[in-house]
Amino acid sequence: MNAPPTASMLRALPAEHRHRIMRTAREVSFPQGTRLFEEGGRADRFWVIRTGTVELDMRVPGRQPAVIEILGHNELIGWSWLFTPYIWHMGAEATSPVRAYEFDATMVRSMCNDDPALGFSVAQWVGDVLAHRLCAARTRLLDLYAPYGSGSLM
Repeated sequence: MNAPPTASMLRALPAEHRHRIMRTAREVSFPQGTRLFEEGGRADRFWVIRTGTVELDMRVPGRQPAVIEILGHNELIGWSWLFTPYIWHMGAEATSPVRAYEFDATMVRSMCNDDPALGFSVAQWVGDVLAHRLCAARTRLLDLYAPYGSGSLM
């Protein structure tokens, strides 16, 4: 389940906007098995993966969480920080050691509010990622739980 090319901030944002946002980044590391966030928790930051992999998962009543997508190099972890009420809609876990850039969501939202062109670029980037993730979630859940699979209806 690979993310679309637009998922990479390097390709999605104009250089000027990317550089402004990157100035706010801090480098972080997570050991394998670390839960970055839980579904329903407060979405107050987001990450762009430098190295390693992260699984996005979704709670399914009466079952183990369903893995929706595996993210890797240059991919965005988290989109819920951009939309009120700023609550995670999925969970995320490092499946290998991860190095990432971490961003403070409040700071980035403030930058976007102050500069509509930046805000539009970020919204377009995150919106593209969101559309892809929702489609991936639908397909994965149909594959796992529909009577005949059928994740490939499109």
